[in-house]
Amino acid sequence: METRINEISLSYRPKRKAEHWPQISSSSLAAHVIYQNWDQNTIAVYESFKIVLLNNSNKVKGIYQISAGGITGTLVDLRLLFAVALKSLSVALILAHNHPSGTLRPSEADKQLTRKIKAGGDFLDIKILDHIIINPTGDYYSFADEGIL
Repeated sequence: METRINEISLSYRPKRKAEHWPQISSSSLAAHVIYQNWDQNTIAVYESFKIVLLNNSNKVKGIYQISAGGITGTLVDLRLLFAVALKSLSVALILAHNHPSGTLRPSEADKQLTRKIKAGGDFLDIKILDHIIINPTGDYYSFADEGIL
């Protein structure tokens, strides 16, 4: 009896060579990269949660959208988040989500989710460098800058 199973693979096609990837050195640069790569047609409509995947030099390998939700929230599946981080061989992440309302203050749910992801990252030896909240005007809030990461 022949048993065939599915083969799982991961691939991505870089649009730029690694030497041209932006290197994240501050929350303002991270927020700029995130905002510039957000769909401007939806940033004021509904919440989305993304991760910025980084190599050992904090250069951006890519951005992956984990979820898109409703007007006031989105669900984040930690298994999917860490599957992407592990499969892409990323050593660090920056978490990002938008607040369509424009407010930059993190909710208690935002803080709890960040703590949960940080604990998972610690276990897997994946650094969580920041959690950036952006709004439709490009303003941002950095968990790292505020000392709550």
